[in-house]
Amino acid sequence: MANLAMDGGDPRLHVDEGKGANGLSSIPYTLPQMRKLHDASVTFEEYNYYAEKTRADEDQAADYEAANKGSTSILSVIFPSKSEKGVAQSTVNGEKRGSVIASTMNLSDPKKQWTNANRAFRTATWGAIFYLITTDILGPFGLPYAFASMGWGPGVALFTVFAVLAGYSGYLLWMCFMGLDSYEFPVKSFGDIGFRLYGWPLRYLFNILQGIQLLLNVGAIVISNGEALSQASKFKLCYVICCLVWALAGFLFGQVRTLQKFGWLANAAVWINLIVIGITMGAAATTAPNYLAADLAAGAGFNNGTSITPSAAGVYPAVTHTAGLPDTSSFIGSLNGAMQAVFSYGGSMVFPEFMSEMKRPRDFLKVNAILGMWCAQLFIYLIYMFYGLFMYGYQGQYVVNPSYLGISKYSLQTAGNVFAMISALIAASLYGNIGVKVLYNNVFVEIFRAPPLTTKTGKYIWVAIIPVYWSIAFIIAAAIPDFTGLTSLVAAVCILQFTYTFPPLLAIGYMIRKNAIRGGEGFDPSTGRVNRSDSGFKRVMRGFMADRWYMNAFNVLYMLGALALAGLGAYSAIENLISAFDEGAANSFTCHSPLEGAL
Repeated sequence: MANLAMDGGDPRLHVDEGKGANGLSSIPYTLPQMRKLHDASVTFEEYNYYAEKTRADEDQAADYEAANKGSTSILSVIFPSKSEKGVAQSTVNGEKRGSVIASTMNLSDPKKQWTNANRAFRTATWGAIFYLITTDILGPFGLPYAFASMGWGPGVALFTVFAVLAGYSGYLLWMCFMGLDSYEFPVKSFGDIGFRLYGWPLRYLFNILQGIQLLLNVGAIVISNGEALSQASKFKLCYVICCLVWALAGFLFGQVRTLQKFGWLANAAVWINLIVIGITMGAAATTAPNYLAADLAAGAGFNNGTSITPSAAGVYPAVTHTAGLPDTSSFIGSLNGAMQAVFSYGGSMVFPEFMSEMKRPRDFLKVNAILGMWCAQLFIYLIYMFYGLFMYGYQGQYVVNPSYLGISKYSLQTAGNVFAMISALIAASLYGNIGVKVLYNNVFVEIFRAPPLTTKTGKYIWVAIIPVYWSIAFIIAAAIPDFTGLTSLVAAVCILQFTYTFPPLLAIGYMIRKNAIRGGEGFDPSTGRVNRSDSGFKRVMRGFMADRWYMNAFNVLYMLGALALAGLGAYSAIENLISAFDEGAANSFTCHSPLEGAL
């Protein structure tokens, strides 16, 4: 999947490099730039050799920049620079820094140019990544619904466990990326890591699930923004038109191609989300819940909806809370709530894409100041949980998903909706950007031999595909009558896998291969050969039981537990959708908004 998070090209296009005057190879083995993009003949040892060289190169460049750059101010963290350049590049005479690979391997000038081309793609800093991670979710607005579905105790406990494990999964992905990515063989996606550790089947599985998740995420945001717009128009605008407006907006915003540009949009989205949080918290604390949308509230799933059903005099029941799981006829409602909590940690799917654009992927795990993945996850945990508990405390069983649709006072409701729609459109554009590249690079380029997105023709095709992609996302999502059921299904089938199932699976494969390498084994760059003393089951067991075997054992249990939760979550989401269809719930191809109450 060439250059997934950028323009779609790959430096491995200069096929004549490394050849002598007679057109034959002047090196006794095939150079990396002369290999296919996904070449099954490349061994783990070769990937790891070049990865270690690249990390040394990046560290040397970082030391040079640190010695020649002033201290980082708080303003540069809040507002990252747009002028960041790629990793320091080596030149022919070797005078520039960042030249460890080139100088140690005595590479030809074309080879240096190819390596430099790959360096130049890496421009994102930890500041941009922080904003991208905190934007790469549907925000905190499903969490109040999650807490209402699970109660105070189970909600806090489960969200905390999800937070810790999501951080651990991020570490596992970073570990695999650092040991497999290089200038010679860049990792651009989840699928690339899966291919290098387990082969083609896992790459196809990852890419298919990633494509489904991104498409449905875009569709879900189109629907939620349509609901918000219908509410802001006081239901005078036809609901399907409200949804279609955002699909059309995606035709325009989807044309942004690089994460460097999305870094600034993501910066804005984070602050906009905080504004929405403030507005909805203030409104929830001073006004009554939005009883008009009670049919969509969490309480609709408790005891046949008796906790949200008004009396004969039109008086709605008081706001209630539960310390433990709410009293429901089945556990389906609580599982759907748990899947909404999973949505808050859905960013892992594109962590490899983010790291692939970083000048120094090692910075992905920075913990000092407001840096990197750890602080982004901590930000999500603290801010989102506080918000979820606050909204649940004031609105109880009347919490709606997303929560900003549950505000009753029109002025505050509209203010929250406007900001939320802008932020969600930015997130949807990010999903659509990567989703189209997944589709284009894995279907059009590999199967139909379409030109790379870096070419003029490829860019024209990109412009044409964006409207089609957004239209398909709108049609699929609009046909599903239950927003919570849709997001729960996406969370169980896709998000939970990328955040909690696949990272330990990849880490097991990586650690087995890495730890199985003994002294004297590995890749020999002078001959291109890999030296191994054994193979088969014996080698696998040695790799599993070597350094930190307990981590491998935990990862196996972690992966199996995540699979079990995914199965339960998928079951509850499907049952919820079946109930919605059986009850005749309206889909989005109608003028009646679901927030307007019963017809």
